[in-house]
Amino acid sequence: MGQAPSLIVHETEIPWNDKSGDRLREWMGISRDIFYDKKKVAILPVGFCYPGKDKTGDKPPRKECFRLWHHQFLEHMPAIQLVVLLGTYAHAAFLGSRRKSSLTATVKAWREYAPKNLPLPHPSPLNNLWMHKNRWFEREVLPEVARRVHVALT
Repeated sequence: MGQAPSLIVHETEIPWNDKSGDRLREWMGISRDIFYDKKKVAILPVGFCYPGKDKTGDKPPRKECFRLWHHQFLEHMPAIQLVVLLGTYAHAAFLGSRRKSSLTATVKAWREYAPKNLPLPHPSPLNNLWMHKNRWFEREVLPEVARRVHVALT
């Protein structure tokens, strides 16, 4: 669960078909073929359309998308074993008041949301500085991400 499609994704109509998607698949330890296999992976952004550009990146996903559509989609996906929540918009939408005061605090507390939810930072290259400042994420969380994805896919 990410925030909303990037402009590249919007233009190609292929979700996560950008550098963020490459990083996400690397984190998950899966190939493009597995990632795009609809029988194995469901891709459901917080927002369903490209929200446009902002000063430092893309605008936030439109709020009405989540309220209008997610419960309807999720009703048809009862066998979901793992929900990977990517970035603060997904954390807010799915965790609500259970999320912590910051993205970093929420990701550090990832064990509290187990077994179904796994809050992560957005894999965007815009988060390279966050990744650099939070080396624990790569050491402690990413191996668990790949492990939990593997378990969910088997």
